[in-house]
Amino acid sequence: MKRLFALFAAVVLTAISPALAAPKAGDVIIRHVTVIDVEGAKTLAGQAVVLRGGDIVAVGDDAGIAKQWRAKRMVDGKGRYLIPGLWDMHVHFGGGVDLIEENKALLPLYIANGITTIRDCSGDLADQVLAWRGAIANGDLFGPRLLTSGAKIEGIAPVWKGTIEVGGDADVDAALARLTTRDKVDFVKITDNTLKPELFLYALRRAKALGIRTSGHIPMALTVDQAVDAGISSIEHLDYAYNAGAKDEAAIAADFAAGRIDRAEANRRLGAGFDRDTAMAAYRRFAAKGVSVTPTLNGSRILDYLDRDDHSKDAGLAYIGPKLRKTYDWRIERAAKADAAAIAARHAQSDAVGAILPMLVEAGVPIIAGTDAGFLNSFNYPGFGLHDEIELYVQKGLTAAQALASATRAGPAWFGWLDRYGAIKPGMAADLVLLDRNPLDDIAATRAIDTVIVRGEVQDRGALDEMLADTRAKVAAWNAEAASR
Repeated sequence: MKRLFALFAAVVLTAISPALAAPKAGDVIIRHVTVIDVEGAKTLAGQAVVLRGGDIVAVGDDAGIAKQWRAKRMVDGKGRYLIPGLWDMHVHFGGGVDLIEENKALLPLYIANGITTIRDCSGDLADQVLAWRGAIANGDLFGPRLLTSGAKIEGIAPVWKGTIEVGGDADVDAALARLTTRDKVDFVKITDNTLKPELFLYALRRAKALGIRTSGHIPMALTVDQAVDAGISSIEHLDYAYNAGAKDEAAIAADFAAGRIDRAEANRRLGAGFDRDTAMAAYRRFAAKGVSVTPTLNGSRILDYLDRDDHSKDAGLAYIGPKLRKTYDWRIERAAKADAAAIAARHAQSDAVGAILPMLVEAGVPIIAGTDAGFLNSFNYPGFGLHDEIELYVQKGLTAAQALASATRAGPAWFGWLDRYGAIKPGMAADLVLLDRNPLDDIAATRAIDTVIVRGEVQDRGALDEMLADTRAKVAAWNAEAASR
């Protein structure tokens, strides 16, 4: 009887005293950290976060976690703030096959800036980017998780290289079949350079029927509402959303389609006809239809103010190879040709477009952070530009919490992946950024990076600095080679 009682007591004691059980094993524990609950816009101090492989397996009070868990590596989070990994949902790689290595050297810049996932919105290196996507996923190439549209769908003989040219419904069907079966793209990009408006709408409807998310530029000959009705998933660039606020947008689209006005006149009339009530009705329709907007404010701001801002001493230039820098010339030269009136109009348009950002949020439209960084887009530096982007959101009227959510939760939400990304709790991906300051107090704190954890692998400040130094060294070598020719 005494022996049975002793055994029973031991079982009960173990059940009610977890501290007596053997500690569970993780790979990494981040201790004494303040966790940022992005969804709730609040902080949780004195926490510990346990990682195993590429997963978060436990989050809780530091003392409790310390009793229950052991790990091979401890990360000191005292006085620091932990956020989910950042997402840049609009980047580009391109410039031709001669620029493959210069583009590839950009990948570590995203990690060094806390960006653990990027969405490539098409360039002219689609096959190479698809290969990078697989290599990163397999651990054979270091970089952020790479999601891509592959080659974009365009009309016949567009200005953009590396596109899938379509001239009829059958071409669209073939393009979508290639993208979804051969390339297995993560979404589809559709643009408006030479694509017939009716084919733009057809492509959206067919992609929606196939269950494929779409992003794109809306042809001037269509209203934004037509694209929304056809099923576009995200509108790239804020100026397209701005156009939806014009009272006579439909008449302007019809006049442009008929050739009665050119693009410059159409833009002038769209700006002159902007009306808040019209805009809010349109934006509420966006929200009801589940349409997101990727503003790419940083890229637009840089181009709009090329006349004023001197970029010749930008620190970011040290990370951009000479051939990539050369692709900047097209936009720089185009901006330089503008007269004083055109420059003034460009500045006014920039301010007017930026002012709609809080209107979209008020209407319930998801704002997705994306920079438009990459080839052609002058002085918009990969990795670094995302911090500029979300700081602009706050300048335009968003809260720091809203700006942070746009770069941590809106991307996963667009893909339907909030069960895996965008929060710090068990079962989520171990993509994390440890900051020295609280980004809910000041969004610029996203720059104050101590450690980045990507797919469970810890990259401390020394490793991040080494990534930056490596890219700078490559660029310096390319510069020297170019100068010697």
